[in-house]
Amino acid sequence: MLQVRVHGPGDVRVDEVAEPEPGPTDAVVRIAACGICGSDLSYIRMGGLAGPGPEPMCLGHEMAGVVEAVGENVTAVTPGDRVVVQPGSEELGRIGGGGPEGGLTPLLLVRHADAGFLHPVPDSVPLDVAAFAEPLAVGMHAVEQAQVVDGEAVAVFGCGPIGLASVATLVDAGCEQVVAVDLSARRRELALGLGAQAALDPATDDVWAALADLHGTEPFMFGPTPATAAFIEASGSAKVLRDILDRGRVGGRCSVVALHYEPVPTSYLMLLMKEFTLRGSMEYPARFADAVDLLARRDLSAVLTDRLPLERFDEALELLDGSKECGKVLVVP
Repeated sequence: MLQVRVHGPGDVRVDEVAEPEPGPTDAVVRIAACGICGSDLSYIRMGGLAGPGPEPMCLGHEMAGVVEAVGENVTAVTPGDRVVVQPGSEELGRIGGGGPEGGLTPLLLVRHADAGFLHPVPDSVPLDVAAFAEPLAVGMHAVEQAQVVDGEAVAVFGCGPIGLASVATLVDAGCEQVVAVDLSARRRELALGLGAQAALDPATDDVWAALADLHGTEPFMFGPTPATAAFIEASGSAKVLRDILDRGRVGGRCSVVALHYEPVPTSYLMLLMKEFTLRGSMEYPARFADAVDLLARRDLSAVLTDRLPLERFDEALELLDGSKECGKVLVVP
């Protein structure tokens, strides 16, 4: 069978590997769809999780499918179950994030199948849509980290899949003042389709003046600021992160979910004067299945803009790496 693996910096291949056989505590899942992520691009550039390792690194951590087989001691799932695969833990091993398995393959070995990483998918949710549960959970946790409460105004900077997941989470929670900011017209359209109040183009719009118009203003000793209470930083732009701190309100909060590989200069004077809160956001809510529940409540299929077969993984990778007009790119084994 085929398996996407990283062999070294910039060296990713679709390899022929043996089909997995489940051990007593394992399950094998036939993958219906697996998303590719910006972190996969990073793994490819680095040659692995932290550079090249002794073995090729398998890719793919956003997957859903049908249980094909289980080991003799497995009780949590049975063959035929439709599942989202949560990509493991530090204690029990990762899938597609440095562990020995990855979801960009037709058949995925899931070790410790009773450990709670296989989540049932309702029949009403297509399996390709269910594969969006992992990035959706990341966006949900970003909203958690921003500590948004009822009635607050929020701005989401960056409307790739994680930013769009954050928009969907906020709208689902009843937040009526969600502004999306992205350079891509298509991504802004997707955000509006999810229920955003407005979508701004930072290339042509005065974002901070628009936020003040939409959300009102709050006083600050150097002049009024937008009253936007919370920000989700999903763009990866150092300028955006600096602007949020420089131009955000007193008592504002920012959840940083984008990958920032380089140090970002920070005005700790502004942090102090505004009593501003910056929080990192890594991975998921305490209950990963909250993402599956949201997919069952709301149709987020529009976010899944591109589907390519595993044999055309190179094209899928080029699309993700080279285009800012796509939403979630799925690989279908």
